Order: sequence, then C-alpha cells, then structure tokens
Amino acid sequence: MTKMNNAKFATKAVWAGEKDYLVHGATQVPVIPSVAFGYDDMDEWYEVAVGRKKGHIYGRNTNPTVQAFEDKVKVLERANAATSFSTGMAAISNTLYTFLRPGDRVVTIKDTYGGTNKIFTEFLPKLNIDVVFCETGDVEQIKKETAKGCTIVYLETPTNPTVKITDIRACAEAGKQVGALVVVDNTFATPVNQNPLTLGADLVLHSATKFLGGHADALGGVVVGLDESLIEAIYHYREINGATMDPWAAYLILRGMKTLELRVKRQAENAEKLATYLQTVEEVETVFYPGLIDHPNHEIAKAQMSGFGGMLSFAVAGGVDTVRHLLPKLAFANRAANLGAVETTVGPARTTSHVECTPQERAAMGIPEGLIRVSCGIEDGEDIIADFKQAFEAAQIEA
Repeated sequence: MTKMNNAKFATKAVWAGEKDYLVHGATQVPVIPSVAFGYDDMDEWYEVAVGRKKGHIYGRNTNPTVQAFEDKVKVLERANAATSFSTGMAAISNTLYTFLRPGDRVVTIKDTYGGTNKIFTEFLPKLNIDVVFCETGDVEQIKKETAKGCTIVYLETPTNPTVKITDIRACAEAGKQVGALVVVDNTFATPVNQNPLTLGADLVLHSATKFLGGHADALGGVVVGLDESLIEAIYHYREINGATMDPWAAYLILRGMKTLELRVKRQAENAEKLATYLQTVEEVETVFYPGLIDHPNHEIAKAQMSGFGGMLSFAVAGGVDTVRHLLPKLAFANRAANLGAVETTVGPARTTSHVECTPQERAAMGIPEGLIRVSCGIEDGEDIIADFKQAFEAAQIEA
C-alpha cells in the first residue's frame, strides 16, 4: 500500500484497487455476476452479513468486481471510502436523500446539471426542503446564504454545460462554519484535473458513465469521502433502495479508468485548441472554456485545477436554426447526449444536459438555445478543428 501511495497518478490509474481481486493467476479483475455468495460456516456468514468481517453476501449489497472499481476511484480521489451506483444521477439523488430531512435547507448554484436541477426544483420542495440558488461562482453570495444555516452546500464545478467555476475551498470553509456537508460533482474535471477533498469538500460525486469509463458503453456513478461514516450512511441508503452498480458495468469502467490520465490530457489539449479556434469564427458569439484567459473564472480554475478538462461549449448566432444546419455537417463527432468518451460528442443543451428544463428555465441558468456542448475526444486536434471549419462553411452555404 505504501508503494501505491507514493506512485504517480497514471500508475495508480492502472494498478489501484486491482490486486486483491485477481484470481487463478489472471492479470485482470474478473467479472463476477453471481447474485449470492455462499458460506458453510454459519458464524462467518453472520459476521460478514452484519459488516464485522469483509466479504460479500448478496449482489444488491456488494460485489467483488464493483468493489475493485470503488477502490480505484477511492485512491484516485485521495479518499478513505467509496460506494457506487447504477448511474450518476443515482449517486446524486441517493447522496441528497441520505442526509436531507423535511425542514432542511440546501445552498447550491444556478448552473447544475439538468437532472440535478430537477431534484432541487421539483422533488426536494415536495419534501419541504428549501433550496437556495446562488449565482454560480459568486462566493460571497454562497457564503452569505450558507451562514444562515444549511444541511448541504452542493457545488458542480466546472458546470454542465457552460463550464463555470466555483471556488471549492472558500465554499467548503463556509460550510464547515455551520456544520454543513459540502458535496461536489467532479464529473467534468475528473480526478486527473481536480481533487475536491483536498480543497475541503466532504463528498465528491462522479457520473462514472462519462470520463471515468471513457468509452460510452457502461452506466455508473460513485461517491467518495474522507469520513467513512458518511459513505457508510450513503451505502446503507443505496443497498436498501437498490440503485446498485452492475458488475459488468463496473468491469468496463474499471478497464476504461486505466487510460484515464492519457485520455483526459489529450481531451484537454484538444478542447483548448478548439476553444481558441472557435473564438475566431464569425458565427460564434461566445466560447465557454475555463482554460481561456478571458473566461471570467479562469484564475480560480488555475488555482484549484491542474488542467482545464475536455469540455467546452459555445453559442452561435442564429440560435437553434444555426445548430440544425451546423451539427449534421460534422464528420468526426457523435451527435448524442453523452460526454467524456474517446470520440468527440456534440449536442445542444436543449437535447442533452438540460432537456428536462423549459426554455425559460434554461434561459434563467444562462443557457442560450443556440448553445452547443462539445466533449472533445482523443482524435487529432487538427482534424477536429478542420472538421468544425468545414462544417461552418457548409452550414453557411446551406443557410
């Protein structure tokens, strides 16, 4: 374990959490689909069942392949404990429902992912839970609202899809002053570029479907933390409510994570190149990428991130009509509601991140109807730029 602690990130991505689960001389963690795990010794079975001894009894609770995935994320996020879920939204919802009760108060930002936003605007109010929305990145407003008292401070940084940045350390300090849990969705940044636990966050979430898996072929979610009791509480809620990760999905994501650093660094390079190019395009009104020096949160991003990630978005003149003409012209991009894959993926917020929201709700979050989200893949950066260039030219002719 000492050797693993001293290893660099890329080495941890390959080796962390795996050796304990190798069997029969295999060099890869096996997929173990068994629903149940048997015991001849009744006392040992009981000790495992009540959590006093390591082991597995039933697939809804734990599974060896799934645990290997959890252990790897735990190491990469510098956490002490982790638990997984069937999807990213399951990770978010289960975490919130574990700790919130009627009469509680949540302080969050306006620019959360559409599904998260629906929990805040539709589901929690039905439980008499008050949700306060602050301007994303406005630390003073977040501090002010947090000081009034709250149970959870919930952040997403960078945000989906306009990649806004919020100062995690400052918000974590504010949360601790009132005894609030600070929860950070780290999906866009990944552990390669940001470790919120080292900045004071209590819990860190990922949609493992995205960058962690990296190949758009498996759904999953995960939450990690330093305080094992917090993760145990979330695990208990999940094991009873049943949003369990499938072992085959765990295997696919575990395999994808071995190349996490390689992929994310290449994706970030491509995103910065594409964002710089898009700033020169006449039809583009605004480019959102924290790596650009004119991004309003660029300095905060530099301070708390080690890279700016593979996500960007841009707004085009002509709105939805321009989007309709432009996106079908791209040769090297999937037009789909996903991100973080090895292939470049594009789509407007109105059909991807915030499809659940009305045009008015999107506008209130600063998301234009003509906004296009881009998840840069690992293709050659020059080819990505050339593809967008020809698409703009073709769309202009068609229009």
